[in-house]
Amino acid sequence: MSTRLQRIAELAETKDRVFTSLAHLIDVDLLREAYRLTRKDGAAGADGLSGEQYAERLEENLRDLHERLRTRTYRATPVRRVYIPKADGGERPIGIPTFEDKIVQRAVALLLSPIYEGDFYDFSYGFRPGKGAHQALRDLREQSMALGGGWVVDADIRGFFDSVEHGTLLRILQQRVNDGGILRLIGKWLEAGYVESGSLHRPGTGTPQGGVISPLLANIYLHAVLDEWFAQEVQPRLSGRSILIRYADDFVIVCEKEQDARRVMAVLPKRMAKYGLTLHPDKTRIVRFRRPQEDKPARDGNGTVEFLGFTHHWTRSLRGYWVIKRRIARKARHRILQSLRTWCRHNLHLPVADQHRVLSRKLRGYYAYYGIRGTSKVLGYLLRFAHKQWKKWLSRRGGKRYFGWKAYTALADAWPLPPPRIVHPTV
Repeated sequence: MSTRLQRIAELAETKDRVFTSLAHLIDVDLLREAYRLTRKDGAAGADGLSGEQYAERLEENLRDLHERLRTRTYRATPVRRVYIPKADGGERPIGIPTFEDKIVQRAVALLLSPIYEGDFYDFSYGFRPGKGAHQALRDLREQSMALGGGWVVDADIRGFFDSVEHGTLLRILQQRVNDGGILRLIGKWLEAGYVESGSLHRPGTGTPQGGVISPLLANIYLHAVLDEWFAQEVQPRLSGRSILIRYADDFVIVCEKEQDARRVMAVLPKRMAKYGLTLHPDKTRIVRFRRPQEDKPARDGNGTVEFLGFTHHWTRSLRGYWVIKRRIARKARHRILQSLRTWCRHNLHLPVADQHRVLSRKLRGYYAYYGIRGTSKVLGYLLRFAHKQWKKWLSRRGGKRYFGWKAYTALADAWPLPPPRIVHPTV
């Protein structure tokens, strides 16, 4: 962390301090650091300019960008909207900003992060330095076991990134950052809208999921909407112990007592509605997740909890104790298999070396996320499925009717796919 960012963090330790002079810190040096931290190989935005093209005249571009920021002539470009498939068969919209907008957003995020990192609670894990999904999974398991399980409020915010109210977000920001220059920049990005099929849309709510600054804005919004409310108003009123684990807009609340879970469930929709958010009626529920008695089987109506792509369930350890274990959620497995099948089908024309490189990268990515204790068998199945699909679609190119296992075994020996591995043994 640079000296000035460290100074911001030190000043932010005073919780009631409001920062009114930050925009002047966005100079060429900060923009250059923001450029360094921005991915250069990402998809181009609406202007079609890639990171590599921007770098050809980097210093000139950064000086010009700084001048436009200084004179307030900088304009935010509408993001380019694309869609990616969801596990439930739907599609998730993603906004792709221009590379220049990514740089400015990164610069603003660099200034805001030291302020809010001191405010955020430890149970917030998404898109924060030193925290991540696997830490959230580990803490959910350990803290739930310490409680002996309980009743879980398994909530799902419907279309969070499309529902954030711009005015409410800006008012929340003003409680800590009341700098007109910074707020104007954020307002420009919120109001820029998106381009889809050649048409410009300005919906009036939401932050573009995919924008560089969107994860930070989401954390700031939910810190005020959920985290502070739960820690300062809800927990002190509950009769038993409780925990909240949140990763971006995915969260679960575990209550030691059923009556507490039902009280939280009764007020949670009202709290969300106050800030323009709604809970999905079919995906929000209370799950009985208590530890079974030591001398009885787990046939007492206990449910399972899905969180961050894993299904959490009670089972006996090798020593006979009741513990929480995790397996890859069924929806996540289906999504992975469908992705492998679709990719092999649509890319059967590529050279074998290119196919091998991409399939290997995909498998390593799955191992890197899903490689925790208890998932070895499923990861092994993913590898076998990848081999089966690769062979199947190799058989259908070049007019070949059949590509036997003997021929495929020779190919797989020459181009081996990476074996499964447990990347996170302590999660």
